[in-house]
Amino acid sequence: MMFLVIGTEAVFFLSLIVAFVYYSLASGFNPQATQQLSLATTGAFSVLLLSSSFTFWRAEVSYQRGQVGGLKGWLLATMALGGIFLLGQGWEYWHLFVRDFTISKGIFSTSFYTLTGFHVLHLLIGLIMLGVVFWLAVLGDFDRPNSLVIPTAGIYWHFVDAVWVLVFTVVYLFPHILYKPS
Repeated sequence: MMFLVIGTEAVFFLSLIVAFVYYSLASGFNPQATQQLSLATTGAFSVLLLSSSFTFWRAEVSYQRGQVGGLKGWLLATMALGGIFLLGQGWEYWHLFVRDFTISKGIFSTSFYTLTGFHVLHLLIGLIMLGVVFWLAVLGDFDRPNSLVIPTAGIYWHFVDAVWVLVFTVVYLFPHILYKPS
């Protein structure tokens, strides 16, 4: 069932990415709009998010080995890294808003907020899901390594991270490479 969810979400994300690229190019792409985005700051927060895939993988390994304490610790680390990334996105949105880079500023900003906001929503859903999994682990539901809950949650979490790699590349990297300030 999770693969069905991931498949439909992948199509939706792909549609948003294609729309972002199309509208950015078709609207006479404004290089100054991309200069509003902080490649370095978002890059640093992106490293933290991608690190959360490693910590979740460690949680899965701990669970398979029957190490419930390790499962809990790595889940907490994963949630912390995802939470820090989420705060970083909020920080970026705030700074963009202060500089009058709002969703209604133009096609670039509208597609930017739509695409990154949709990712933020999925990240928030993932954090809630991991919180529930952590709470179930605290209650002792994963004392024996035979549940599919952990690997299923992992599929979703790794998907959210993989999508961010695409979003970051298309929204932050490509525009900064293609339209360097003069």
